[in-house]
Parts: sequence; structure tokens; C-alpha cells
Amino acid sequence: MEKKWWTLLAVCVGTFMLLLDVTIVVVALPDIQRALHAGFSDVQWVVDAYALALASFLLTSGVLADRYGRRRLFAIGLVIFTAGSLLCGLAQSSLMLILSRAGQGVGGAIMFATSLALLGHSFRGRDRGIAFGVWGAITGVAVSLGPILGGLITTGISWRGIFLVNVPIGVAAWVVTRWRLDESRAPHPGRLDLAGFALLTAGLVGLVYGLIRAGETTWGNSGAITALAIGGALIVAFVLAELKVANPMFDMSLFRKPTFVGGLVAAFAMNGSLFAMLLYIVLYLQDVLGYSALETGTRLLVNSGAMLVAATLAGRLSERVPARWLIGPGLIAVGVGLLLMSGLNGSSTWTDLIPGFIVSGIGAGFVNPPLASTAIGVVEPERAGMASGINSTFRQVGLATSIAALGSIFANELQHKLTSALATTPLAPRTGQIIAAVRQGQGPGTSGATALPAPLQATLQSAVRSSFTGALDTLFVVTAVLALVGGVLSALLIRTKDFAHRQPEGQESPVRSGEAGRS
Repeated sequence: MEKKWWTLLAVCVGTFMLLLDVTIVVVALPDIQRALHAGFSDVQWVVDAYALALASFLLTSGVLADRYGRRRLFAIGLVIFTAGSLLCGLAQSSLMLILSRAGQGVGGAIMFATSLALLGHSFRGRDRGIAFGVWGAITGVAVSLGPILGGLITTGISWRGIFLVNVPIGVAAWVVTRWRLDESRAPHPGRLDLAGFALLTAGLVGLVYGLIRAGETTWGNSGAITALAIGGALIVAFVLAELKVANPMFDMSLFRKPTFVGGLVAAFAMNGSLFAMLLYIVLYLQDVLGYSALETGTRLLVNSGAMLVAATLAGRLSERVPARWLIGPGLIAVGVGLLLMSGLNGSSTWTDLIPGFIVSGIGAGFVNPPLASTAIGVVEPERAGMASGINSTFRQVGLATSIAALGSIFANELQHKLTSALATTPLAPRTGQIIAAVRQGQGPGTSGATALPAPLQATLQSAVRSSFTGALDTLFVVTAVLALVGGVLSALLIRTKDFAHRQPEGQESPVRSGEAGRS
């Protein structure tokens, strides 16, 4: 087999693993929570540590690859990701798991940032289009299959299996990368923006920590306020620094393009609405309705199946339908779908979620395929990679900050509703203990109910179930508003006339990790 096809194989395997791990872990979180005796904030960090590492290292990894070699950096990314996966599978505490997830994210960012550059160096002409098409299909399939594969592995083996399965695959991909891929570098690599990297990373961590801390305590907690203030100040400092440096990792002049901004709004809103809500939907399906990880993943197939079908259709329509009329209405459909999922009560079943699953899945399917074009289609070819990298960064920032913010809202809503529900019952003195048990992942049937007389068991189960669904309803409304506003803004900002910088037919520009490798 020619080397270029080995390159495609290695890149697709690495990309599949790193994107699969964005969603595969979600259905295993309740099992992880129980096995490691983790708190609700720990569960949030398991997801956010990965997303934050991806967001922080994407842009910097591309520049490193251009300077030191794309194959070398891709191989390093595989090693870091595989080692992180092994440590995740062996984790004996929530802290070890969170740190290992961050390591996975660093490795994933390096692989993602170099993937298209490796393909661009190895393929030319018609084969390049085929390679990019296969890579694009792999990204969509990986995200969609995550919940069901996570359910299969968690139920069939254990939650540790979703991480350990990456180890032999990662080793095999590293061997292929080491022995079958050609090395390449950019002739004039960009300079590292270490100050920008440090400010962005610290700022994002501060914001997410503050939001999660507010959920653990209250919004008035001094630690939460301090973290949010420091995080916000560091993000402002990052913006100011990027305006002054000669080679910024985040070119602020791109924000003068309305279509580019519209794409960022859509990227943030998409990941911050439906994809962030998946965590809380999974908790509802498992902790409240009592489904196993496999049963949960099977039910989420309704959503991911609708997403795949719609994405296939959107891919065909994107050549004839302007991006704004796919992205804007798609996000609005996501918002409508989330609203359809609201209105749950103590007697609701999973089938009440089906209409919302279908509508939001169709909406997400229409948003994702044309989203990249709003970044790379409106800038000069030499800045396409940076633009695409910024768009990908906004996706991960949307996911991380939304999960943290929603968790804070959920925790406070749950405490308020459960306190009210138990106030006039004999269980009122034990409200704090019950709230703590629910936050530890103990659903209506296990929150100390079995140690109570039958009448009080029924009272407790009803109170926990109604309070949980009430808090979840609030999240559905919040994320629906985010998606609806994002849909309207993106439809207004994205303009067909901005798609002016096209590569002349038959001409191929060099693909750089620090640029076109970021997607």
C-alpha cells in the first residue's frame, strides 16, 4: 500500500479516537461517579478537563508541528493521548481521572492540529479531495457513535474499558506513524505565542473553575467570585496581548468579518446547547429512570441517528444552499428540540424525549457540515488554518463553559426544589443529607430510601424525581434560548457575499499545521 494511504489510515484512526472521547465518556459518567465516589463537580471536570485541554492547545500545536515536524508532533500526540487513556483506565480517584483526561486532551489537540496538514502534504489532486472527504466522514461518525459505543463497553466490560480500548489502537497507530509516514515541515514556520497560550489557558480554567465552584456552593461564594474575576481579567489580557504581538495565535482582525463572527457564534451555541445537555440527559436517563449505560446509549441513538441522516443531506445541499440557511435554521431547530424536551415531571418516561431528540438531531445535522466554511471560506488561503482553529476552539470553549454554567444552575435549582418538596414532610431534617446523596449520583430509588418505612420511601422517591426533572427543565429552557439566539444571530451575520476568497480552480496551496491543519 502506498505511503499516502497509510497516512490517511493513521490520521483517521487518531482523529476517530480523539473525537470519540468527547462523547463516549458521557454515558459512563454515572458508573464513574459511583465507582470513584465522585461528586457532581468531579463529573463536570471529567468532561471539561478534556474540552479545555483541546481548546487551549489546538492553536499552539499547529505552530509546533510546522516548526518541528508534522509527523513527529502527530506521533507525540498519539503517545500523550494513549498514555492519558491508560491512566484514565487505571484511575483510582476522581482527581487522577480528571488529570488524565486533561492529558488526553493535550494529545488530542496535537493530533487534531496536525491531521489535515499531514493529509495535505501526502495527497494531491483528486486524491486529496477523497482523503479530506474520508477524514470529514470519520469526524461525524466518531461523535455520533460515542454514546452507543460507550454504553456497549461500559455495560459489557466496565467504564474503564472506554479508555483502555484506546491503548492498543493508539500503539498500532503510532507504529504506522513512525514507520510509514513521511516527515514534513513548513519552510517559514510561525513564531510561538507563548504569552497568548498561557493567558488563554489560565483564563479559561479560571472561568470554568469559578462556574463549577458556584454550583458547589452559591453564586455569592467568595472563591467562585474570585475565580470568575481572575478568569475574566486573564481573557481580557489575552485579547489585549493578541492585538499587540506581531504573530498572534488568535488574529483579532478576523472579527471584522461578520460571517466569521457568525460562524463562531454558531460553533459556541451548538456545543454549548445540545452537546452540553447530553451530560444532564444521561444523568436523567440513568439516575432517575434507572437505565443502564447500554440502554442509555441505545436511546440516544434516536438523536445521533437523526443527526447523521440530516448531516448527509446537509452535505449535499451545501453546494446549492447558502450556509446561513443551513446553520441559522438548524440552530433554531436545535432550540425547538430542546424546548420539546422540557415539561418533564415525576411520571415522565424516556419516550417523552423522542420528539425533541429527533428535531434537535436534525438541527445539529444541518449545522455541522457547513460550519467550517464560515471560518475558512471567508479568509485568504494563508489564514484558513488559523480561522478554522479559532472556530474549533470556540466549539470546545462553548462545551466546557456551558457544562460548568449548567451544572451550577442545576445544583442550585435542585437544592431549592428539593428543600421545598421536603419542607412539610418528616424528612425535612435530613434534606441536606438527601441533597448530598443525589449529587453523588444516587437516584430516587437509592437516596437512602431503602432504609426508610414504606410511606417515607414513596415520599422521598417522589420528591427527588420531581425536583430532578424540575431542575432539568430549567436547563432545557436555558440551552434552548442559547440555541435560538445563536441561530438568529448566525443567520443575520453570515453573508453569502463574504465567501470571496476561493482557491483558484486547479491550484493547490500548501497546507500548514499552524494553519490548515486546525479544524
